[in-house]
Amino acid sequence: QVQLVESGGGLVQAGGSLRLSCAASGNIFSLNAMGWYRQAPGKQRELVAAFTSGATTNYADSVKGRFTISRDNAKNTVYLQMNSLKPEDTAVYYCNKKVDGGEYWGQGTQVTVSS
Repeated sequence: QVQLVESGGGLVQAGGSLRLSCAASGNIFSLNAMGWYRQAPGKQRELVAAFTSGATTNYADSVKGRFTISRDNAKNTVYLQMNSLKPEDTAVYYCNKKVDGGEYWGQGTQVTVSS
């Protein structure tokens, strides 16, 4: 079992910044294959940023140059630094961990960007 707990969401004005955290616990062997997804009202959940293998990262085109994913292996925590936020970044952000045979999700944290 893996538990993922997100924090750091909130309300911010356009152009502002937020940092999301995802603390992982349980049968965590590494922070590989972990990342962030988001889901806006009426839309499908989409990948925002993720560690794919080793230190390789993958970003959605819409966030490249604005968002940065990072991790602290000692704390089993993955972060998402979000800068230059836009109203279209408003969504519930979910932490995700992929394992053999499945995946785990956190409960989500709301990010709201006002114009």
